[in-house]
Amino acid sequence: MRGGGILSKLIKRTELSNLIKDGDTLLVGGFGLSGTPFTLIDELAKLDKKKLTVISNNLGEKDKGLGILLHTGCLKKAVGSYFTSNRDAVNEWSKGNLEIELVPQGTLAERIRCGGAGIAGFYTKTAAGTKLAEGKEERVFDGETYILEKAIKGDVSLIKALKADTKGNLVYDHTGRNFNPVMATAGKIVIAEVQEIVEAGELSPYEITTPHVYVDYLVMSNYVKVGGRYVDAGKQN
Repeated sequence: MRGGGILSKLIKRTELSNLIKDGDTLLVGGFGLSGTPFTLIDELAKLDKKKLTVISNNLGEKDKGLGILLHTGCLKKAVGSYFTSNRDAVNEWSKGNLEIELVPQGTLAERIRCGGAGIAGFYTKTAAGTKLAEGKEERVFDGETYILEKAIKGDVSLIKALKADTKGNLVYDHTGRNFNPVMATAGKIVIAEVQEIVEAGELSPYEITTPHVYVDYLVMSNYVKVGGRYVDAGKQN
């Protein structure tokens, strides 16, 4: 984390190249396209990174969000809950170009939360008795079978917030508060893409979801909200 200076956490998106290494595991916020750090993903797609593992609810949509990474050859593995929203992801998996680990959505959220909370794992009934439980430890509690799910941590978290203050406290935009808050706790390096930065003290403590101690860097978003969706400001007519 940078020290000193009122905007010491603010960096240019081009500095992402120095923060992500080949073989890293990335936690990427978003649910569908809501709460997706588009600017950070756009920059990542330009970098010549290899063998990355992406942990996210899904791989965006065709040529949108994380979907653009499928054409760069940088992805080795994807861990998530819902890949069929992007046919390209399924095609890359069927060709053997992409490893996929399917995780039930609630289990995915809890595994990431545990990673940020320092909890090694937990037992759940979800997926017990299915192919997703193969190879996992089982235990019986009160006559029912549970499987052990291990915590998830990442090398770098790429998250999206609506606002930050100069310290790095974060406020999210409605449903943009999905996987982003838990991913902010579970990455060694946390980079938040934001629409706006205000002075420290301007945000109400009641609206702050992610405290600044979790956030290492801020990047200004290149996207603007139009008709309820975020679009690239440079591509508007």
